[in-house]
Amino acid sequence: MRRRVTVLDYGSGNVRSVVRMLERVGAEVSLTSQPDAVLRADGLYVPGVGNFHACVQGLRAVDGLRLVRERVAAGAPVLGVCVGMQVLFQGSVEPSSGPQEQGIGHWSGTVHRLQAPVVPHMGWSQVAPPEGSDLFAGLEQERFYFVHSYAADEAPTRAGRAPAATWAEHGGRFVAAVEDGPVSATQFHPEKSGDAGAQLLSSWLYRL
Repeated sequence: MRRRVTVLDYGSGNVRSVVRMLERVGAEVSLTSQPDAVLRADGLYVPGVGNFHACVQGLRAVDGLRLVRERVAAGAPVLGVCVGMQVLFQGSVEPSSGPQEQGIGHWSGTVHRLQAPVVPHMGWSQVAPPEGSDLFAGLEQERFYFVHSYAADEAPTRAGRAPAATWAEHGGRFVAAVEDGPVSATQFHPEKSGDAGAQLLSSWLYRL
């Protein structure tokens, strides 16, 4: 049976490549912010491109923050990608001046600017998944495509417990992915990561 995946549509960049990749790996995909579709889908894909502040405002405009929280509270699968991962943390220092938005707060921690000679981090990087990772099974030596200037640089925690974190490096170590029961996230873009990204999304679909 094909899994139904909703890509949360809140004006965050070009998500057509996300839809195409999910369809490639066998999902039945809808691109919408309609509450029933978001809450009843087998999986919710939360994209995010650009500024943390703008993404949170976009999510708020379509009631996306509440919808994501409801799915998380119900134990319904969510995959956050790039800034869609960052918004699952408590907050971000982006922008560096002016008012700042709070994240959903599923995981503790704040997203910081990368401490590297060249920012943004743009291109293919290898990641270091934990032993027993479901998302990265068979992908331990693969590279994934990143485009970002900010990331979580401390291991996330929730209710005193540390979910499984995958790490990468650009100037310093940062969180490249998190696996926390039904809630997963990647700082890189699976939809732009070729066959490795397709395999990772297939692994996610298989667990829905």
